[in-house]
Formats: sequence, structure tokens, C-alpha cells
Amino acid sequence: MGRFSVFVCCDGLGRDWVQPDWTPTLCAMREESLWCAAHQAVFPSVTRVSAASVATGCGAARHGLHGNRMGLIEQGRIVVRDVGKPDFRTWMRDATGGMLRVPTIAERVTAHGGFIGFSNVSPGAAYFLDPEHFGYVYHRAGSWAPGGTPVAASDTLSVSHDLAGDRAMTARFCTEVLGQRRPAVAVLWLANPDLTLHGQPLGSAAHLEALREADQCVREVYHAVQRRRQQGDDVLLLVGSDHGQETIGDCIDLDAWLTSHGLGAALEEGDIAVAGQGTAALLYATPRGYGPLLAVLDVLRKEPWVDEMLVGDDLARRGHAATGGVVAAINMARREDANPFGVHGSRWTVAEPGKPPAIGCGQHGGWGPDETRPFLIMNSAGVPAGSRRQPTGLIDIAPTILRFLDLPLTGMEGMPLPT
Repeated sequence: MGRFSVFVCCDGLGRDWVQPDWTPTLCAMREESLWCAAHQAVFPSVTRVSAASVATGCGAARHGLHGNRMGLIEQGRIVVRDVGKPDFRTWMRDATGGMLRVPTIAERVTAHGGFIGFSNVSPGAAYFLDPEHFGYVYHRAGSWAPGGTPVAASDTLSVSHDLAGDRAMTARFCTEVLGQRRPAVAVLWLANPDLTLHGQPLGSAAHLEALREADQCVREVYHAVQRRRQQGDDVLLLVGSDHGQETIGDCIDLDAWLTSHGLGAALEEGDIAVAGQGTAALLYATPRGYGPLLAVLDVLRKEPWVDEMLVGDDLARRGHAATGGVVAAINMARREDANPFGVHGSRWTVAEPGKPPAIGCGQHGGWGPDETRPFLIMNSAGVPAGSRRQPTGLIDIAPTILRFLDLPLTGMEGMPLPT
């Protein structure tokens, strides 16, 4: 008998899509749990930063992971790298001397029952749940035990990156992690509906099917948790998402725009760089590139495809910071036209090398109204059912778990919710 905590993330499931026809399990849980009605994403509203924020209880300014794509200062020039790649942590450590700048929940529970994470999103998003290998992280690209030792070949997570993979991962998570190994903190991070939406329109049949599949995975976890409770365990179950989705309406090549305004050489030399975040972008500069970049920002902010630009200290308004070469953040503009399935709102996105935009499909990354509305449900014997109207966020998840486990919250930005 003991206390345990479980967090399930339905990646990309905006809370307005929690509806009886598509997510009956989530709707039933909402009635018997604490529903966080004003739950908020972090910026950038992308999975890799979200994973780091869930793991640390801090935003990007504190934990230091800038975005899905991140500029690293390498030999005096800025190189933009994809955080989702399995080897990104090596590049980050070489460039910055370390990984996340604050402890993860996996580190905090090492001597108190341990951590196991199962993830079917990108390798980077999975590994930033526990980048320094204090617990176990399972992913189809490689699974790791404490100390950074690969798990045995028979123990790897061999699942596909699709709905079937989410189902298989969930089944193993329920049987093995919740039923047998029983760590203090267990995390299950589904790829869907986010994965589906990056290739399908919001409101489409494929989107709705992905919602139902994610809901079914939640149902299996909920039943596994109930079995644990019947055996006498006190289990805090948190079910939520990291961000929502919005529709891609058009795409802008910011590198080309900067080149057309006289900064082509600075881009070539690595003195200025653009790290696209979907519906947002981070602009970087070395000391040599800072002045030239700053000189064009007033022109850039007036473009019709720019909604808002934050520069320098103003980045703190979105939990970011002008460190590591970051100069500014851009949130791309939104139009109110509807897609073929009646879903209103479309966004400009930022072009990324080798990644053609999927016009009409889903995207996220900025601080638009739909992409920043994830959901969170808290289910525990000690949590009264109801709706919490006060704002909550991803950074509140780790301190809530630690408070439930009676462990210190030192250094976290988030606040524990009542358990």
C-alpha cells in the first residue's frame, strides 16, 4: 500500500474538443474529478518545451529549452537544430555545457519510488522528460534505464508511431508499469491526436477518430488506476494535454524576408538565425548580428502576417527570456475564416527547411487562442469534483505530484493544486 501518481498526456487535444461524442471517458471523468477550466499552455506551445515544463515545473526561461527548434551557439555562430532528434541532447550539452537548468521530477523522486515514462511522440520530447537519466524513459527510438544504460533488448518499446502504437504502448503501460512495477511517478505520453492533426484538418473524420482512440487509451489507464485503488493504493491520476491545434492558412519564409531586407550575409554567417516554432518563431543573433537584426524589427512587426512581437525583457510576458542568443519572439497572425469542417480560425506559419507546410491541417507553437487551451483533469480520493476557474498551467503539474507525494517543491515556478 502506498501513494503513487500517474500523468497521461493526450498530445494536442485542446479542451474544446473534450465532448461526449468524441471523448466519453474524459467527459465522465470531468464530472467526478477536478476540471481545470482555465488551463494554459507554455510558450512556445510545442511538445518538447511542454515536456520539459511538465518535468520541471518551470517555463522555458528557467529550464532553458527554447522551443521545438533551438538555436545553439557553436564556434561563435548560431546553428538551429531540431530538438526532436535523438542526438539533440549531445549538441545541447556541447554548446551550453549542460541540459535543463533545473531538476526534473525524475531526479526528485529517485530515492522515493522512482520514475517511469512511456512516450510515443518525438525522441526529443520523450527524452526531455528525464534528460539526465535518473529514471526510466521508454521510446521507440531507444529506451533508457537510470544512469543512461540502454534497457535490455527484450525490454525496449517497440511500437509504431501511429494510433496503433499508442494503443500498444498504453496496454503495456497499464499491465507492466501500473500493475507490476508501480513507480512513484508514471507518465504516459500519447502521440495523438497531435500526430493525426499534423496531416489532417481539424474536425475531419480522421481527427475525430484520433480523439476517440486517445479517449480509449485514457479509459484503459483509468481502469488500471481503479484496480490499484481497490487494492488499497492512494493514486493521484492527472489526465491532460500540452497544447491545442489551429489550422494552417498560409506560410511565410522568414529567412527569405530577412534576406530581402539586407540580412542575407548575416544569416549565411550564422550571426542571425530563425527557429520556426510552427505558428511562432524565435529570432536569434550573435553580438555581431544583434544591431542589424534590431534595426529591421520595427518593419517586421508591421507585416500583416505578424500578430505580435516580443523583444528583450518583454519575452518574460510569455515565460521566455532573451538568453542564449534569443532576441525576439513572433506570434503569427490569425484569420477568422472557417475550414471545410466548420472550424474557425487559420494561422500563418513559419517555414522550416525541408518541411513543406500542410496547408489546411493542424499546427501550433505560438500563443493563439486555440493552441494555448489544453485541458487538465485531477482525479483522486482527496480531490473534490468540480470546476476550477482560476488559471492553471503545465508548470503546476510537477509541484502537484510532489505535494501529493509529500516531497519538497524547492525551485519550481508552478504551484501545487489541492490534492
